[in-house]
Amino acid sequence: MTIRVLLADDQTLVREAFAMLVESARDMEVVGQAGTGREAVELARGARADLVVMDVRMPDLDGIEATRLIAADEELAGVKVLVLTTYDTDENIVDALRAGASGFLVKDTRPAELLDAIRTVAAGEALLSPGPTARLIERFLRSPSGPVAGGGPECLSEREREVLALVARGLNNTEIAEALGLSPLTAKTHVSRIMGKLRARDRAQLVIVAYESGMVTPGR
Repeated sequence: MTIRVLLADDQTLVREAFAMLVESARDMEVVGQAGTGREAVELARGARADLVVMDVRMPDLDGIEATRLIAADEELAGVKVLVLTTYDTDENIVDALRAGASGFLVKDTRPAELLDAIRTVAAGEALLSPGPTARLIERFLRSPSGPVAGGGPECLSEREREVLALVARGLNNTEIAEALGLSPLTAKTHVSRIMGKLRARDRAQLVIVAYESGMVTPGR
């Protein structure tokens, strides 16, 4: 299956570079380019994109608000957003995740890592958290601003809480299965049930719930 990618960045050269990279992958195609957040929202609706690579700082409408609009649009329920940050300046990355982004990357990520990130987020498999950005999200989740999903971990079984804690640590289904002595299918089923109970869009929101509820402690 070809992943349909929409690129949103206010710098034309950056967009063109990303476009060349994405088009070089056999399993991806660029279906549109946007220079503002508002354009990104409009193109996401019209281009039938599977995933939006979203810059944080853009004119007219920033990437966080654009992400929030995409996440809130029922017609775009299947569209994932991969947010880019410069780390040192874009500390709003946590707000972007709360707004509904499914993953994030720093802009100095290597080309191959960006392609892998697109595949991972498009598949809904995991929150991307390279070292520096992982520390960033831990730091800012110390000050929660309210839950992003429909409930808290108190509605989960003990096993589901164990699974959620491992999801928050960035483990995929196979790694969770190995850690808990489960089959990969059982681990996947637990993750799906947790998402349903918490009414979370994806694993990224599960991570936010785990940190904001205090179930996972930053730095531990």
